[in-house]
Amino acid sequence: MSAIFGIYYFDGQPVDASHLGQMAEILNHRGIDGGDIWRQNSVGLGHRMLWTTPESLLEKLPLKNSAGNLVITADARIDNRDELIDLLQLSDQPPSKITDTQLILAAYEKWGESCPERLLGDFAFVIWDRRQQILFCARDPMGVKPLYYYRSHNLFVFASEIKALFCLPEVPRKLNEFRVGQYLMRVFEDREITFYEDIVRLPAAHSLTIGVETHQLRRYWSLDPYREIRLSSNQEYAQAYREIFTEAVNCRLRSAFPVGSMLSGGLDSSSIACVAREILARQDNKKLHTFSAIFPGLESEYLQLIDERFYVDLVTAQEKIKPHYIEADSSSPLTNYDQVFWHMDEGFCAPNLYLNWLIYQKVQANHVRVVLDGIDGDSTISHGHAYLPELIRNFQFKRFLKESRAYASRSYLPWGQVIWQWGIQPLIPDCMWRLSQKIHTTTKPIWADNAVNPHFAKRLQLSEYLDQQMELLSGAVTPREVHCQSLNSGLIQYVLEMADKLANAFSISLAFPFCDRRLIEFCVAIPPEQKFSAGWTRLVARRAMADILPTELRARVSKANLGANFKPKLLEFERDTLEQIIFDQSDSIADYVDIPALRAAYYRYSTNPMAEEDAMTVYTAVNLGKWLENVDF
Repeated sequence: MSAIFGIYYFDGQPVDASHLGQMAEILNHRGIDGGDIWRQNSVGLGHRMLWTTPESLLEKLPLKNSAGNLVITADARIDNRDELIDLLQLSDQPPSKITDTQLILAAYEKWGESCPERLLGDFAFVIWDRRQQILFCARDPMGVKPLYYYRSHNLFVFASEIKALFCLPEVPRKLNEFRVGQYLMRVFEDREITFYEDIVRLPAAHSLTIGVETHQLRRYWSLDPYREIRLSSNQEYAQAYREIFTEAVNCRLRSAFPVGSMLSGGLDSSSIACVAREILARQDNKKLHTFSAIFPGLESEYLQLIDERFYVDLVTAQEKIKPHYIEADSSSPLTNYDQVFWHMDEGFCAPNLYLNWLIYQKVQANHVRVVLDGIDGDSTISHGHAYLPELIRNFQFKRFLKESRAYASRSYLPWGQVIWQWGIQPLIPDCMWRLSQKIHTTTKPIWADNAVNPHFAKRLQLSEYLDQQMELLSGAVTPREVHCQSLNSGLIQYVLEMADKLANAFSISLAFPFCDRRLIEFCVAIPPEQKFSAGWTRLVARRAMADILPTELRARVSKANLGANFKPKLLEFERDTLEQIIFDQSDSIADYVDIPALRAAYYRYSTNPMAEEDAMTVYTAVNLGKWLENVDF
């Protein structure tokens, strides 16, 4: 929605206004509606503004409090405005005249460093507290809004994007090889490090206090795996879900400009679009713009795996929707990559990112500034598979057999596979499972499957790192613990950060109803049988959307395979590029990639483009090579 940036010298050195000016200029794309800087001796804060909400039209940032001892810069949308206005006793002025940043600053004045716990919405903000000589930074619970920073013995500098940090000559530009290893293995659980040494991300749901002798990172919010919500009937659960989900959509429709919604045809995006359509229709008869990727020229063998046009049309056939279609099969998956790399700042593993790039172009052309997106409905609602092993643990064998058979039938899977994969296998302790694999197989290390250079892997101890990650992910047992673990995945933050950077390339603000804290807490706390029962997954959401979603959509169990366009089209459009990096310019990645293994994967991929592992091995290696071409270390 905007850009924030700032500098703090611990030794009292005055901030150079030209550095703040350079940071503002390089972040101009994030805030095309103006900007400003505030500077006082050794501290400087800056802001670039992108108007979205009606209240944002009134904002002038950085903002000082009335006493002049607090200054804030923020990229934020606050959703519990009415509650905060009441608690902060700001009812002496019309709510429409109170900006979100005013609410954050007033919350800090009242509650201090515990204020993020009181805020609902998406935010990244930094407050200079002159009284305590500290910078207080905070980021929203799921990490929708980004915040990067660098700290040395004398300097703290932060920004919404990494590129702005390099406006200061003191900030080093050095490749973080450990992040390269994580990237090649496609492990993204680390929420802090980046591709640059010493440049880190403030993790989601964390605050950071910075002073001359202070560096305190604190987690202010986490899910409670023991909290339970018990209602009296299925209908009550469905009604409660519907009310919370509707509010999660509604608060994200607060816009002074036309609003759009991504629409793939899946349960998540379709639910958002249908609820948003109803809300907007009641607001002065407004229309909702929907944006959908289609693949009219794709070969039939691939089209049948990806085509969701039937489900998309079920939604767009409703009144007050203005659909837009993007023919994604006519563009290369590496389209505009030089621009993409500039905006992304880092190497990235997102094979379907090109779809977003094409869609955001269409969004911008239609003057839409706020776009609702269905990330990450799967994790928020939960498919609920962990209910099956829980039945076995509780000796409910008859119920387990009934539920597993129903799921097998509804999902068109062999019953024996369901019993093993979702019932028995999760009961095997992870340590025993790994030991069994080591005893009965002679497979290469897991990183070898991704064509990682073995010398590089051993030098960075990647095998040990992978073992540590597996141990961290092995503690969840109950369905609620498994649900919490999926929502705590670093991959969600990673995906949200990439989406933010790409959308801001087109001056678009993304909003994610399924990242609403109220909705997440509700879905985690309800009983597991509300998520999985009678062969249905995500059951509470299906019930809640009974008279909103078209019947065929509410009942669908299939999911599009977006790789059915990416994998064949990457080979069709970019064969020369792939072979240039893999065969002619492999020296650029040879320190990190096992080149013979990469070439073998490419030969297999070129013979069978739908080979999942080989396609991803080729993609990650080539993407790394192209990114390294675009950076200067």
